[in-house]
Amino acid sequence: MAVKIQNQFGNIDISNEVIATVVGGAATEIFGIVGMASKKQIRDNLNEILRRDNYSKGVVIRQENDAIAVDVYIIVGYGTKISEVCRNVQDKVKYNLDSMLGITAESVNVIVQGVRVIGD
Repeated sequence: MAVKIQNQFGNIDISNEVIATVVGGAATEIFGIVGMASKKQIRDNLNEILRRDNYSKGVVIRQENDAIAVDVYIIVGYGTKISEVCRNVQDKVKYNLDSMLGITAESVNVIVQGVRVIGD
């Protein structure tokens, strides 16, 4: 599925893969985020930190009515305030989707998959 935007010049289709990459990039810019986690981690019980080219595997885009809902799976650094990190992720994701793609996310759900000690 893709998000379809219609304007006076024609149609714009933005794939979910593009949206997921923008969301993953926004999330990893936040202080306290060690990396993105695989959404299959709960089922597979794997502690995999996704590299930059796999951001979309840590993001789920759902289309509900005429809006999108975003699920972001993250791994946070030990010693950070998890609720504040998650709130920052929500704000940054909503801002980047609006400013880069012109899309408004109805909800941004942040799922913390793990906590890692940040190396010295």
